Amino acid sequence: MVVGGGVAGLASAVSLSQAGWQVAVLERAPEFGEVGAGLAITGNGVTALGAIGAADAVRAAGCQTSTAGYQSLDGRWLMQIPDVPTLRKVTTIWGLHRQRLHAAVLDSARAAGVELINGAEVVEVRPGHVRGEPARVTWRTGVEAGRRTSDLVVAADGVRSTVRAQLFPGAPARYSGSTCWRAVIPDTSTDGRLVEVWGPETEFGFMRVSDSELYWFGYFRHPEGASFDDELAAARDRFACWSPQIRAIVAATTPDQLMRHDVYYLPGGLHTYIRGRVVMVGDAAHAALPTVGGGASTALEDGVCVGRLIGAPVRDGADLGTALAAFDQVRRTRCRKIGRLAVATARFGCDLGGGWRQSVRNAMLRLAPPKILMRAGAQVVDWTAP
Repeated sequence: MVVGGGVAGLASAVSLSQAGWQVAVLERAPEFGEVGAGLAITGNGVTALGAIGAADAVRAAGCQTSTAGYQSLDGRWLMQIPDVPTLRKVTTIWGLHRQRLHAAVLDSARAAGVELINGAEVVEVRPGHVRGEPARVTWRTGVEAGRRTSDLVVAADGVRSTVRAQLFPGAPARYSGSTCWRAVIPDTSTDGRLVEVWGPETEFGFMRVSDSELYWFGYFRHPEGASFDDELAAARDRFACWSPQIRAIVAATTPDQLMRHDVYYLPGGLHTYIRGRVVMVGDAAHAALPTVGGGASTALEDGVCVGRLIGAPVRDGADLGTALAAFDQVRRTRCRKIGRLAVATARFGCDLGGGWRQSVRNAMLRLAPPKILMRAGAQVVDWTAP
């Protein structure tokens, strides 16, 4: 049983099905789908997609591009990353719309014979015991109730996880201090490479997600839950003194294309990803700041590892408790490393205020060789499906 029909949940369901398990996915929304704008899939994410049979669909739906580097708000390069073979493993990315990524993974789940149950609001999860009673999940679909026992429950219900709230009540998601505008706009002329621009307590980024679309984001410090009377006017005002290219991108955005969400994360992630027969994956287990852009790829990794480290060994006679412990050790070690890198990147980049601190940061970037920064990026990209 998988709770959550996002990318992490569907990837987990496919990998378990590949290992011979019968799998059902519970999705709270009335339909399986995704909201949001664009994202970048790095090489590790493509490897994970290949393991569940979705890589070709994602390549067809997205745009292969690369990381160009970092600029100051006036458009000057702080660090320009050269297109050389030694860096391509880290710099190559696939930009695409979140909805297209989700659709590709959903198609893989349907092809694998996964049972998909939409409109299912989970109200209770009892984790059971690895050497005793099975787990039990109770949900509502309108006025009707559903309940099933399961040998394994995968909790993939996101940063505001209902399962985490029940099984780990002392680990709520925390507001990061920042919020983020995002939009996908029609565009055929802008260089498609990912460019990240740092200003005082603000980051702006843009990249191509198809031949005719550009994705941009504006991540900035802001009080939690605060709103603007006119979001687009507020965005245009915030970036009014930035480079002409950024002003043009925001000016080309319409109100219906723009969205904004406060950013929440789990500092350090959960202290364990397992509870009884329940395994936590994706943002439910380790929601990180978006500053290294590895959220979707890490969620896909989790999904593949559910099948490879839990599903397949148990199918072959291994003890469930031992398999769960192996998953926890492998995934928690990796995801904590990525989470720490995301926090360090935020402190050095978009969370940094103006004045002398920003001047010193900018000077350090101008002097540093790109390969130093790419070593940090390799911590995210270097992964091989087990």
